[in-house]
Formats: sequence, structure tokens, C-alpha cells
Amino acid sequence: MNIQPPVRAAHRYVQRLVAGPERVFPLLCPVREADWIQGWDPLQVISASGLAERDCVFVTAAGPEDAIWYVTRHEADTGFVEMLKLTPGSTACRLSIQLQATVDGCDAIVTYLHTSLGTPAGDAFVAGFTAEFYAQFMRDWEARLNHYLVHGTALSGERG
Repeated sequence: MNIQPPVRAAHRYVQRLVAGPERVFPLLCPVREADWIQGWDPLQVISASGLAERDCVFVTAAGPEDAIWYVTRHEADTGFVEMLKLTPGSTACRLSIQLQATVDGCDAIVTYLHTSLGTPAGDAFVAGFTAEFYAQFMRDWEARLNHYLVHGTALSGERG
């Protein structure tokens, strides 16, 4: 048995979104993300409803191997979704998003926790998951989601 201390990176960001939780929550879905993220195309989605739900599983292209996502919590009434992302030979990740209504729309509190699986690829990924990288990633995501909420179309251009 190999027991080792975790190599982790965790970051939290609050996105300011221009629509309420009832409009935003359905977009936090492997199928609906294609509406607002240009080029988003999961390789496989396993879902009883065809959309995000508890126990939905989806696969995305990633390195060194494709990533497997598992939705552990999907609570529309509280605006909370949590999923695990496993990238074999690299990392395990927990993503949680909590929506909170505001006067102008809602805040999305987005938290990622990446843990290396003890491989060079995993350690390198975690080391690169810096606060600066995360803030840029979240600002890009926020801009794309707000653009879609205002215009009903995906924002053009590469993801940041």
C-alpha cells in the first residue's frame, strides 16, 4: 500500500452573472455548455434525462488520457452542483458551484480542488493550477456565460 501526502491546489472564485439562478443553473450541464462555450463537445454523456443530473457521467478529451466526470450532486432548488473529474494517470478533481441570487442576477461561487495522483503529469498540472491561472480561467468562463445570457449566442474565439 502506498500512502502519501496529497499534492493539491484549490481555488475559489465568485462570478457575477447577469441572470438569476433559475436561468443559469440549467446551463451548468455537459450538454448545455455547448450553447455558451464555443467548441465544447464532450466525447460521451451518460444521462437518463439527456442533461445534467445526479449520477450523470460524461467524458471529455484531456491529457494524458480522457477525463471522466461524475455529477455527485445536482440540486436545482438550492442552485448547487458538484462533480468529480478523474483524469487517469494525472489528477482527481472536485468542482462545486453554488449559485446565489443577487439584485442584478446571481453570483456563482466556483471552487476547484485538484489532487495529483502522484505522477509527474499530475504534479505538473497541480503546480500549474496557480491563483493567476485560475482567475483568468474564471474570468473567461464568466465572460462567456454572461455573453450567452445577454445575447443568446456563444462568444467567439479561443477559451482563455
